[in-house]
Amino acid sequence: MNARGGWLVAVLAVLALTVGCAVAGTGSPTRPTIGLLLPENKTARYEATDRPAFTQVVERRCPGCQVLYANANQDAAIQLEQAESMLSRGAQVLVLDAVDAVAAASIVEEARRLDVPVIAYDRFVDGASYYVSFDNETIGYLGGRALVEALADLPRSDSRRPGILLVNGSPTDPNSAALAKGVHRALTGEPIDILAEYYTPDWSPDKATDWVEGQLTQYAGRVDGVFGASDGVAGGAIAAMRAAGLDPVPPTTGQDGELAAVQRIVAGDQYMTVYKATQVEARTVAELAVRVMRGEQPAVTARIQGVPSMLLAPRTVFAADVQRVIVDGLVYTEEEICRPAYERACARLGLSGAPS
Repeated sequence: MNARGGWLVAVLAVLALTVGCAVAGTGSPTRPTIGLLLPENKTARYEATDRPAFTQVVERRCPGCQVLYANANQDAAIQLEQAESMLSRGAQVLVLDAVDAVAAASIVEEARRLDVPVIAYDRFVDGASYYVSFDNETIGYLGGRALVEALADLPRSDSRRPGILLVNGSPTDPNSAALAKGVHRALTGEPIDILAEYYTPDWSPDKATDWVEGQLTQYAGRVDGVFGASDGVAGGAIAAMRAAGLDPVPPTTGQDGELAAVQRIVAGDQYMTVYKATQVEARTVAELAVRVMRGEQPAVTARIQGVPSMLLAPRTVFAADVQRVIVDGLVYTEEEICRPAYERACARLGLSGAPS
């Protein structure tokens, strides 16, 4: 081997050693990396919609990128560990749907120390670099106005003011406060009594069921409507009212546009939902993450508490809107909605469960 050949072998050996140390020692990625941290799997959308839509956009817009994914199963301490792991593995952007917005401040602080941008996704986190979500106060307002209209049309046998329950979201989720603010704004000045209000820990349908059961006993015969801060919470409330023998179920609102909620709307158990195009939201944040990772400064539509934000518009869905918004909008097919238990209800709305 001549001197030149020996020098080249030596250089290649050093490069190989350097790369090996980068992977095994520091955990730095060998390719651009984005971390996606989702909060829980009780809500169907996260695993069924958000994660696949996000991954598809990143794969298309940045073929050489990798996505590190973790679901915290509603545990803020676990989510912190997951974020720290992603940062140690060299994630250059974190997309964070926080379990607990207060606890998530530690994630933002650690990421900032490493000069890693954090995009708050769906739930606001103070200090984030960007925020992508829907206008949650508007969502609460739409649910509240739907209740006002439903109760105005409800035939009454007595002269008392109608009473409602407000089943809000998790007390640790900033979205819950925005939703509550919206529904209170919708109810201001209306001849409706708020009998009781509850912030549902972990957005748990089971906890919503337990609470509503207690309120139905305390306010027997006085619950004329329910505001549900999510479709899962609404489903829990409806389960309690069904178990109490209320038929028909008092008008109950929700939000998210989950399949189970759409089926309840078709069957007449849930009054309406506010549909959030979660695929659009996931695609938007994925596009933003790729651009931020490339060092770009994307245009935003708003600033929330000083954080550059992109707020998407929600849509109300009543029974009459299922065909136009849900089926024609390719959210769910008629076959998915009109399972055997819902065939008759679907037929009344002109929907068919037969595959096209």
